[in-house]
Amino acid sequence: MMPDNASIASSNPSRSIFPKGPSFTLEDFSSRDFIVKEFIEALSDSAISGRRSATGTAASNQPFDPKPLIRTFEHAQRRLGELSGDLEIRENELSAAVRRAEAQHSQNLTTLGRKLRQTIESFQQLDTSLNGSGGGLENAGGTGNMAVETGKRLEELDRQRRRALDAHFLLECWEGVCNRGEISLLENLRRSGTGEAKVRSAHIARQLLRISQRLDPQSWHENAGTTNGYAANDSSSEELNAEGSAPRRNTREIIEKFSETLEKDLLKQFDDFYRKANFEGMRDCANVLQDFNGGASVIALFVNQHQFFIDRSQLVTEEVGGDPESWEKLADPDAELPGVESSLQSLIDEVKVVVQEESAIIRRAFPYYEQVLGKFLQRVFQQSIQQRLEMVLEKASGVSSLAFLRCLQSSRGYISTLVDDLKAHGLTEHPDTISSQTALLLDQQLEELFVPYFVGSSYIERERRTLEELFNALLFKFHTFHARRKKAATTFMASLSRQETELLSSSRDGFINRLESADISPIQRRMLQQVAKIGEIPDTARLAEIKLNEEDGLPNLSDAKRMLKWLAEAVGRGLELSVNSDTHKDVSALLNLLLSNMGEGYVEVCLDAALEAATTQESGKTEPDFAYLPSVRTTISITTLMVMCVHAVLLPLATASITTRRDMEKRTSQRTAGIEEKINSIEQKTIDATLAWVGRLLSGQKKNDFRPREGDNAAWLEQLQTPTCASICTFLGRLHNIARTSLPASGANIRQVLTEIALGTRGLLLEHFKRFAVSGPGGLMVTKDMTQYADLFKSWDIDDEPRGPGGALDVLLEVGSLFVIGTEALRERIRGGAASGATGGSGTGARAQVEAKLSVQEVRAYVSRREDSNTVAMQQVLNAL
Repeated sequence: MMPDNASIASSNPSRSIFPKGPSFTLEDFSSRDFIVKEFIEALSDSAISGRRSATGTAASNQPFDPKPLIRTFEHAQRRLGELSGDLEIRENELSAAVRRAEAQHSQNLTTLGRKLRQTIESFQQLDTSLNGSGGGLENAGGTGNMAVETGKRLEELDRQRRRALDAHFLLECWEGVCNRGEISLLENLRRSGTGEAKVRSAHIARQLLRISQRLDPQSWHENAGTTNGYAANDSSSEELNAEGSAPRRNTREIIEKFSETLEKDLLKQFDDFYRKANFEGMRDCANVLQDFNGGASVIALFVNQHQFFIDRSQLVTEEVGGDPESWEKLADPDAELPGVESSLQSLIDEVKVVVQEESAIIRRAFPYYEQVLGKFLQRVFQQSIQQRLEMVLEKASGVSSLAFLRCLQSSRGYISTLVDDLKAHGLTEHPDTISSQTALLLDQQLEELFVPYFVGSSYIERERRTLEELFNALLFKFHTFHARRKKAATTFMASLSRQETELLSSSRDGFINRLESADISPIQRRMLQQVAKIGEIPDTARLAEIKLNEEDGLPNLSDAKRMLKWLAEAVGRGLELSVNSDTHKDVSALLNLLLSNMGEGYVEVCLDAALEAATTQESGKTEPDFAYLPSVRTTISITTLMVMCVHAVLLPLATASITTRRDMEKRTSQRTAGIEEKINSIEQKTIDATLAWVGRLLSGQKKNDFRPREGDNAAWLEQLQTPTCASICTFLGRLHNIARTSLPASGANIRQVLTEIALGTRGLLLEHFKRFAVSGPGGLMVTKDMTQYADLFKSWDIDDEPRGPGGALDVLLEVGSLFVIGTEALRERIRGGAASGATGGSGTGARAQVEAKLSVQEVRAYVSRREDSNTVAMQQVLNAL
C-alpha cells in the first residue's frame, strides 16, 4: 500500500496548486500485502481528492479534467523507472558475488580432491609395504613379511615349548606313579589353589589314565569290578611281581584315587563358593569340572543341594486337602470353575519366582549355563510339579469324573501360564528373548506332564462317559415316565417303537447301575441325584417305582440348554488341552452322543408321545384335546438349539477332515429330517382331527335352522348365527389360540396349519350347504353363518391369497348371498360372470386346487336348494345356467 505521504491533496493555502507526486520505495513493493490494483487506486484517489478540495462544490458542474491524473501517473512512472535502475544495480552486484563464491567453491573442491588422492596413494603404499607386494617397494615388502613370519615362528616355538614342558611334566608324573606309586607333582599342582592349575591337573589326570590303559593293562583287568570309575576297595596299590624283587604299582587305582580326591575337593570348593555367593569362584570350579568329567557332578550338586528341593521335599508329599466346598463345585456341572487347586497353585507360583532368580545365578556361575538350567528345569517339572499334579488329579478322580476333567483343565492352563511367563522373562537370557533350546525344553516338559492322561482315546472316552452320565441323570425322570407310558400303551403306534423303548430302558437302568456302583464317590452320587432331582435315596432299587407326574414327561427348554452347555464345556476343554491332532474324530464322537441323547432320546420321544396323542384324536367321536401341541413348540425350540450348536460349535472343528465333516453333516441332516417328518405328521394329525370334529359338528345341524317356522320369526331374527355355527366358531377359536401359543410364531408352520384348516373347513361348508333346503328367511341365517365363518378365518394369520379380496374365503359370502338375492339380481350376477370358473370348491386340503369362484354346477346346486327354486322365474334362471 502507498504511504500516507503519497497524497497530493493539501488544505494549506500557501502550498502550490500543483500536487506533489507520490513517494514510495522498493520496500513498499517487497511487502507480501502489495496488490497492484490497490496501488493504482491509491494513485488515482490522491489526484481526484486534490482536485475536489481545490474546486469545491462547483466541481460537480465542470467537465472531467484528466491533467491531475496524468501528472500523478507520470511522476509515478518516473519514480518506478528510478527504482528499476536501483534494482538492476543491486542485481548486478549480487550476481557478481555469486560468481565469485562459485569460483572459490570450485577451487576448494579441486584442492580437497588432490589431498584425498594423495592420502589414498599413501595408504596403498603402506598396505603394499606390509603385504610385501609391489614392484617398486620390494625392500619395504620384505621387511613386513619378515616381521609377520617371525611372529608366527615365535608363536609356534612357544606352543612347542609348552607342549614339551607339558610332556616332560606328564612323563615325570607317570614315572612317579609307575615307579614310586605317588602322584605328588599333581598334588602340588592341585594344592596351588589357582583355577588354571586345577584345570591342568584334571587334564593331566585324564592323560595319565589313557597312558595307564595302554602301558599297564594288567591293572585295568584287575579292577574290572570297580564302580563309577573308581576303586571299589581300599587295598594297597603295591603288589610284588612274579620274582618278588620289586613291587608293582596299580597305576589305575592311584590315578583314580587322585581324580576322586580332585573332584571332591572341587565340589566342596564349589559348594563353599555357592554359600558365599562367590560367582567367580563357582565359575572357575564349574569350568574345571566341565573339563574333568563334563560337569555332570557339579550340576548334580547344584541341583540336588538346592534349597527349593530341600524345603519342598516334605511339602510335595503332603496329602491334598483343600476346601470341601471347592471340590463339590468341581463335581457340580452347573457350578462355575473354582480355579486351580490351592497347593498346586502355591507350588507353581513359587517355581516361577525360584526359576527366575536361579537363572541369573546359573548365568553367572556356569560357563555352560544352558545345560545347567535344563537340568534344573527337568528336576522342577519331573519331581516337584509332577508329583503334586499326580496327587491333585488322583484326589479329583476320587471326587468325580467331571472334577478330574475340570482339575486337569485348570492345572494344564495354570502350568501353561507358568511356561509362558518363563519364556517371556527370558531366564538366563534376561532381558533378551529366551533361547530356542530352553523354550523347546519347557514345551517338552509341559507335554510330558500330561502325556499319561491323553494316551490314545482315553481322554475323549472319559469326556464321553462323563457327558453320558450327566445326560442320563438329567433325563432319568423323563425316560422313566415314557418307558412306563410305552409299557402301558396299547395303540398300534406304541407297539412299533420297540427300539425307542429299549433306549429309554437302557438309559434309565444305566443311571441306576451307576448309582449302585462301588467305585462312585459320595460326592458324585449326590451330584447325580441332584441333577436327576430325586433327592438322596439310600435304596436305589426304589428308583424304578419312583412317583412321577405329567410334567416329568414334557420337554423342558432349560434342561436342553443345560445339556448343550455341558457339551460346549467339554468341547472347549478339549480345545484348550489340545490333546491330539484327531480333533475331528473327537467332535464326531460328541456329535453321536448329542444326536443320540438329545435328538433321539429326548426330542423324538416327545414327538412320538405327541403323535400318539394326536392319533387318538382322529376318531371324531369326542372333541379333540390339543394338550399335546405345547410340547411340539418346545421340541422345535430344542431342535433349533441343537442344530445351531452343531453348526456353530462342532462342524467348524471338523474342517481338517472333509470326510468326517460330510459324515457329521449327513447324520445331522438325517436326524433333523426325521424330527421334521414327525412334526409334520403331528400337524397333519391335528388338521385331520380338527376337520373330523368340524364335520361331526356340521352333521348335527338341524334342518329347521334354515327353514324357521312362522311363529318363531321374532326369536329367530335376534340370533346372530345358528347353534352349530357358534359351536364350530368356538371350537376353531380355541384351536387357533392353542396353535398360536404352541407353534413357533416366527416360522411358516403355524401359517400353513391354519391355512389348511381354514380351506378344509371351507370345503366342508360348501358341501354342507348343498344338503339343506333353505327358505326365504332361512337364507338370512345362511348369510349370517357364512359371514361368521369368513370373518373368523380372515382374522387368522393365514396365506394372503385365500384371505385377500376375491380370494377363496369370499366364496363363502357368495354362497350365502345365493340364498337371499332375488331372481333379477341372481340373473344379473350370472351375467356379470360371478358364476364362471372351474369346479373345485369342494376340496378339503389341496389349496392349489381351490378356486376363488363358484362353478356353474355349484351355483345350480345351491340355487336348487331354495324353496322358490320351482317358480317360473327361478326355473328360467336355472335353465339359463
